[in-house]
Amino acid sequence: MQETVTQVITQCYHCGDDCEHLSISIEEKYFCCEGCKLVYEILNEKNLCDYYSLNEKPGIKQSGIFAKNKFEFLEDEKLQSQLIDFKDSQISKITFFIPSMHCSSCIWLLENLFKINSSIVRSQVNYLQKNLTVTFLNNSITLRKVVETLASIGYEPKLKLDDADKKFQASQNKTLYSKIGIAGFAFGNIMLLTFPEYLAIDDSSIELKKFFSFIIFFLSLPVFFYCSSDFLKSAYYGLKSRVINLDVPLSLGIVALFFRSVYDIFYHYNPGYMDSFAGLIFLLLIGRLFLNKSYEVLNFERNYKSYFPISVTTKKNNIEKNIPLANLNIGDKIVVRNNELIPADSFLLTGDANIDYSFVTGEAIPVHKKLGEIVYAGGRQVGSIIELEITKEVSQSYLSQLWNNSIFKDNVDRQLVSLVNHISKYFTIIILFIAFAASIYWLFVNPAKAVPVFTAVLIIACPCALAMSTPFTLSNAMRILGRNSLFVKNTLTIESLAKIDTIVFDKTGTITEIDKSFIEFIGEELKEDEKKIASSLVKNSTHPLSKKIFNYLNLNSNFNVEDYSEIAGLGISGNIFDSHVKIGSIDFVNSSNGSSIVNKVKNDDSSKEINLNEIKVYLSINGIQKGYFKLNNYYRKGINDLINDLSKKYQLYLLSGDNKSEYENLKKIFGDKSELMFNQTPFDKLEFIKKIKLQNKKVLMIGDGLNDSGALKQSDVGISISEEISNFSPASDAILEAKSLYNLNKLLDFSKISVKLIITSFIISFLYNVVGLYVAVQGELSPLFAAIIMPISSVTVIAFASLSTTVFAKIKGLLN
Repeated sequence: MQETVTQVITQCYHCGDDCEHLSISIEEKYFCCEGCKLVYEILNEKNLCDYYSLNEKPGIKQSGIFAKNKFEFLEDEKLQSQLIDFKDSQISKITFFIPSMHCSSCIWLLENLFKINSSIVRSQVNYLQKNLTVTFLNNSITLRKVVETLASIGYEPKLKLDDADKKFQASQNKTLYSKIGIAGFAFGNIMLLTFPEYLAIDDSSIELKKFFSFIIFFLSLPVFFYCSSDFLKSAYYGLKSRVINLDVPLSLGIVALFFRSVYDIFYHYNPGYMDSFAGLIFLLLIGRLFLNKSYEVLNFERNYKSYFPISVTTKKNNIEKNIPLANLNIGDKIVVRNNELIPADSFLLTGDANIDYSFVTGEAIPVHKKLGEIVYAGGRQVGSIIELEITKEVSQSYLSQLWNNSIFKDNVDRQLVSLVNHISKYFTIIILFIAFAASIYWLFVNPAKAVPVFTAVLIIACPCALAMSTPFTLSNAMRILGRNSLFVKNTLTIESLAKIDTIVFDKTGTITEIDKSFIEFIGEELKEDEKKIASSLVKNSTHPLSKKIFNYLNLNSNFNVEDYSEIAGLGISGNIFDSHVKIGSIDFVNSSNGSSIVNKVKNDDSSKEINLNEIKVYLSINGIQKGYFKLNNYYRKGINDLINDLSKKYQLYLLSGDNKSEYENLKKIFGDKSELMFNQTPFDKLEFIKKIKLQNKKVLMIGDGLNDSGALKQSDVGISISEEISNFSPASDAILEAKSLYNLNKLLDFSKISVKLIITSFIISFLYNVVGLYVAVQGELSPLFAAIIMPISSVTVIAFASLSTTVFAKIKGLLN
């Protein structure tokens, strides 16, 4: 048997991958493929090679030069109108999602697109969202050409079906920014015009005093009717629903501040409490902005359309054409390539179909399909090109039915009555009681003071500090959780996490890694040459198991394989030098007999069992069976310690769509107190969550696939595990990066601490209110006193919220 000479591995100048041979090069720069070489040539031609100096090997490996008609569907005018954000006679603007954006070199290149094509006026990156906003001259370049330009340099946009359903939505913060700007402008000017009043200007300036007061009045009008409208509306709808939320006492204070000040302006020609009023609205809006900014990066509300591509390749009369997915009809023939999603239920016409349904069913192993078999929407082809014929429309396919089924809609009222609203109810009652009691008292003592005292109590008791304690505490908590890769949907999610007493885990993709397996070879110890022979054979196969075995062997072998054959669902074979090699199922490789190892494997009962979580791939050389590669689930880092810590505080359950083959391993991890359930359908998972919630349990569900969506929505808190947070995940209350799952116990503990800190900040706020109320009920509340105590209380609470959450995060090891 011949030996190969080990070669020095050369890395691709563009992407850093290994170059299998050195035939693709420019000068002394070597590339792994023609695609990487082409990108380099484009950048070199446009004098953009600084791209390579910012980071080492920053490029994206090119899967190949894309087909000329790949983006033909973007010429559809109807589709263009749905995708483009803005268009006039000259300029068009569109926002793309660029999943391959990963470093500063990417940002630099993407923001210099105008150097590649002068018709691109401007390009701006939002790195956190992996978004790229492109402004281009629509008279000289088309949308298709813009996308082709991005694809040619390795940054192909990910276009999704839900992008075409609606035009890009402007940030919800746009209106909020305008309100903050108006409130801030009014607050600053009112403060400036109020200073003479505080400095006690004399009677000789009475006309100036009137003039200033009326200017202050006009400045306050947009603050009351526009900037404070959200708080007033929230209070109105809360009362309409018979709920006293925090905005009710807040609105009482806002109304009292404004109308008491209007009275003072028109009857006493002084500005009253307008500076406190404008400052209050300004600070409240800042708190709301801070809250929104904490979680605007991710989109949690998703439907099945979020997972579909925006176009599909059809085939008619042997001509391939890319069309918008919305134009796909029953009977159309489509071409699906490696790693592409099946958009609608179809049956297989040609090709070797290995469909990965892990996203839909939770089953980790690709399913082999025979010609004529149904292939359901949501599966992903793994391997070579296949052709399908559509049998159902996209909206009627299995995947969309699964998402839209009424059983997946949580019938439980998800409008959580938060801790703040509980306190607000009693706070409002107490304040109104004090206000009425004080005014009744002054009706008998000094009637002139009755109404001023009533309004003074409402003004000073306005829960501005209370209103800001929650958003600033929880927003800072959200920031800290985000730095530890847990991204929660809103602050109510943190409150819900603090109440959890039961945790339900999905298995596949949640506590296991789909793309990894623990592999070992069972049987006769392989010689080095035999390992190289096996590695060379599996290198020729695109099957996921072949790729895993190739990575396991980890050999730089490139023996020539003759008479290579791959039989779908059975295995692969070929001749290497003087050896005939087979790798696959036991029936496939067992074409020889007489070997003791063969007999041993044949008599092994477990080898006859179809075991989807303990896969056996057999190897034979020249008819002699050498043994088998055993592939087991690969559990995530720290899962044993995590489950051990959680089991001391919570009731744990495991729900899996897989069979019971991993029962013994999982039992060792979860222990005897936890309940393990297998062969669970998506409907079974949802019904189980419903069942334990009827026992007054507060349930946290942790899953990863669309098959978990119903259970995630039904639970009190649903956390979606994601390998990449910018990728789409099922609708959930939070997204946790898979690599940080081991930290879940600390994150739950920190959520409980955050709620306790809110209660502490409430106490601080109440202490300020006690001082203010003592002055107010005596009829001694002056605008100057209010202008001092109200901001001080707000600043104190904000400082406490920010500092305390940071300190406790460091104690828990969540911050350095």
